[in-house]
Amino acid sequence: MNFSAKIFVLLCFCSQFLHSQSKEIRFLSGKDAEHTKEWDFWVSAGRKSGNWNKIQVPSHWEQQGFGSYNYGRDYVTYGRNFKFNDETGFYKYQFTVPNSWKRKTINIVFEGSMTDTEVKINGQLAGEIHQGAFYEFKYDISDKIQFGKENILEVKVSKMSANKSVNNAERLADYWILGGIFRPVYFEASPKEHISWTAIDAKADGTFRSEIHLKGINSANNIKVELFDAQNNWVGESQVQIQKGDTLKQIQFSLKNPKLWTAETPNLYKAKFTLNKNRKTIFQSEEKFGFRTIEIRKGDGIFINGTKVKMKGINRHVWWPETGRAVTENIDLLDVQLIKEMNMNAVRCSHYPPNKSFLKICDSLGLYVLDELAGWQKKYSTEVGKNLVREMVTRDANHPSIIFWSNGNEGGHNFDLDAEFAKYDLSNRPVIHAHHKPGNAFNGIDCNHYEDYYSTKKILEGENIYMPTEFLHAQDDGGGATSLADYWDLHWNSKKGAGGFLWAFVDEGLVRTDFNNQIDVNAINAPDGILGPHREKEGSFYAIREIYSPVKIDLKTLPKDFKGIIPVENRYHFTNLNQCQFEWKLVNFKTPFSSESGFDIIKTGKVEAPNIPPIEKGIINLNLPVGWKESEGLLLTATDAFGKEIYTWTWKLKSNDEISKKLSKSLIKEFPVSIVENDSLFILKSDEKEFAIGKKDGVLKSVVVDKKGKKMSFRNGPVFVNGTMELYSIKSFAEGTNQGIEANYKNGNKIIWKLNSQGILELNYEYSLSGDYQFAGVSFDEPENYVISAKWLGKGPYHVWKNRLQGQTYNVWQNLKNSSRTGQLPWIYPEFKGYFDDISWIQLDTAEGKITVGTKEEKMFVRLFDFYGIYGAEGYPKLPSGNISFLDAIPPLGTVLAFNINDKTETLGPESEANHLNGTFKRTLYFYFGLPDLGDENKQFTMPKENVLTD
Repeated sequence: MNFSAKIFVLLCFCSQFLHSQSKEIRFLSGKDAEHTKEWDFWVSAGRKSGNWNKIQVPSHWEQQGFGSYNYGRDYVTYGRNFKFNDETGFYKYQFTVPNSWKRKTINIVFEGSMTDTEVKINGQLAGEIHQGAFYEFKYDISDKIQFGKENILEVKVSKMSANKSVNNAERLADYWILGGIFRPVYFEASPKEHISWTAIDAKADGTFRSEIHLKGINSANNIKVELFDAQNNWVGESQVQIQKGDTLKQIQFSLKNPKLWTAETPNLYKAKFTLNKNRKTIFQSEEKFGFRTIEIRKGDGIFINGTKVKMKGINRHVWWPETGRAVTENIDLLDVQLIKEMNMNAVRCSHYPPNKSFLKICDSLGLYVLDELAGWQKKYSTEVGKNLVREMVTRDANHPSIIFWSNGNEGGHNFDLDAEFAKYDLSNRPVIHAHHKPGNAFNGIDCNHYEDYYSTKKILEGENIYMPTEFLHAQDDGGGATSLADYWDLHWNSKKGAGGFLWAFVDEGLVRTDFNNQIDVNAINAPDGILGPHREKEGSFYAIREIYSPVKIDLKTLPKDFKGIIPVENRYHFTNLNQCQFEWKLVNFKTPFSSESGFDIIKTGKVEAPNIPPIEKGIINLNLPVGWKESEGLLLTATDAFGKEIYTWTWKLKSNDEISKKLSKSLIKEFPVSIVENDSLFILKSDEKEFAIGKKDGVLKSVVVDKKGKKMSFRNGPVFVNGTMELYSIKSFAEGTNQGIEANYKNGNKIIWKLNSQGILELNYEYSLSGDYQFAGVSFDEPENYVISAKWLGKGPYHVWKNRLQGQTYNVWQNLKNSSRTGQLPWIYPEFKGYFDDISWIQLDTAEGKITVGTKEEKMFVRLFDFYGIYGAEGYPKLPSGNISFLDAIPPLGTVLAFNINDKTETLGPESEANHLNGTFKRTLYFYFGLPDLGDENKQFTMPKENVLTD
């Protein structure tokens, strides 16, 4: 045997030896919902019932075409006499076990099965029936295995539990209730002498403690614990002697200056536990952990490593439309990345413990986790609950990301279980109760749900820390980021404000295998997400990203004397802004008559990151180059210490008046302008274009765009969206080469039309208002079914509300027409319809031609067609007249909950009040119908790109 072969054999032997001394895993099911195995299956009722078939495991049997569907609130919908589909599934699977396992302890592990689960090996019960869907449980089946022969696994799963409290806690809930073995099933084979599990407590001062639970100790006489850093460098160790029959040993030692774990600095270590007999390894296991200290300082706040933190959190159900609560590690990773992309730092695992992989990813990428025992609005019995607390905590206790345990939700708290968590959690994390009624603070933290802005202020003046575990319910397009800026500033600036958790992460849309795989959100019950079922991003996603940005920049428009200095606040808890990177771009925007959207980059530059400690304020000096004012836009991008973009802010450098004049200069052809009239109309003419204005109301009646008399359907405006339009006087006039019409109204409002020689129809209007209004401005009519797409220079690409203007950036955007309703099929985002912010010009491409509208004044909103924020018996809020509106004010949006469903959004804070208007409002609009001949000199109208600077 040559040298290489000897080395290979030695490595194989060492590998096999080490493997035999550690826990071996052999999957009986697939590893996740994407990688499944086929088992035999029989279901008692519903689709494909009464016959043996094949099923993929793990899965929900409904998603495999078996049984029937129920939403958890069906008992509310249909009344007390409603009975859930009480289906029972029977699984069979044949397996073999290697002879090498004969001297091992063999456990069969179920990571999650809905709901009551009875397990048999070769006809023998593995143990007591397990009750509770979301918890990992196992049975020692060492004495039931036939080695070297075929074995049979039989599993009976009852969708509804025989225990009423389990059904109350898990099944009578506001979410889809499903059945089946939905998480992996596998064997664990360990040496007879082994470590069954470990509990770790690693404090910020470097103190490491562990409780090591042992089984079968006969000859082992030593445990060694070694610590390794993230680069697998050994950093410390300790040992403890053991004796025959020991079941628990404790060990404690210290590490100097460990790198601490926080959501901003997710530093992980590894502990290797070795069970020895006279220096010979019998068994090894490993656990990842982090050094960090959690404190609840009553009347003050939540402290991590001695620093007060505030939760920018969201509620997350484990969910994927095709597979329900059976998911994959990639889905868990995607969700953590999306939560962090919103600049959040926390997640609540509502309303049950998540997959193990989700917690591992929270550890490694950095999120504070609230891990929750199920109990939607009713509680487990003490007998069942004790078992489930033990299973939950022993599985999850070593994750540094978990900051709190939650004992149930909204009344689903069994107080007898509060003390159970500490029995298995060596670090003794705080236990909280997720309330929905005031006066239920626990452990110094009030978690009351869905308080409005002003009741939140009152709670924050009380004795307890306030951390709502649900707030701003995001059904459809409501809640989420609407009014979040007010809430967040309230918590940020309050001593006892600890932040909170928005409801909720995704619309819980389920692919219905009984309805041709259509996605169902159960009407108004489940479209509660910031994202769609496949993680389609709603407008709130981007608004949250700006609101929760740890680099806080409030500069909405640049002052006239702007010299490149931008005020900034550091809203990190542990990170100095000098650990971030900043880059600016000077850009020129595409024109409405260009075939492209977006901008051309003129110059770029990097910024010296300012030295601003956490929670302090300072400035960023952009050091812009000479001539920067010649550009049209300024962008600033902040990137975090890990290279991830935090946010990009944009500012316009040219006024709308300058933009309009530039566009006007690009129209090189001129034609004589005339005016004719008949009994009912004034008709303004320029070349082939004609615009008819009604003599009785001053409103546009028709548009003709060519010599053949081709009409466009844009008409019936401007109509003032508030008040009446009783005409007082109307007349025509000439102004140089322009022709015009002036209409005055009895309430003092005024409209002036002008047509110039370039074919631009100018509209000047003014109106006066005094009071509170949902919206203000003017509207027109345009057949929605004629519209193909929209392109605009302004904020976008998502629509906005008065109390959710954040998250949209200034650019030239394009959007193909869609009929998406936020939170409903077909989840095509961004939505085409809605209110759009800070519009300089907008161009509609229609079946009849293009309509381009610009404005001279600043801060114009455009409303596109009919849409609503929240859908119920009626959509709300109400809309202006017409279906294309040019507005100076738009409404706020509330949430679906009762206290503001009737447009009482003012309870959500200052941003959510109606528009307080007092005075006269004036605006000039420019309309151009069709496409102009720009001529050769304008083919290079957009400034060319220059080389990127690297200063």
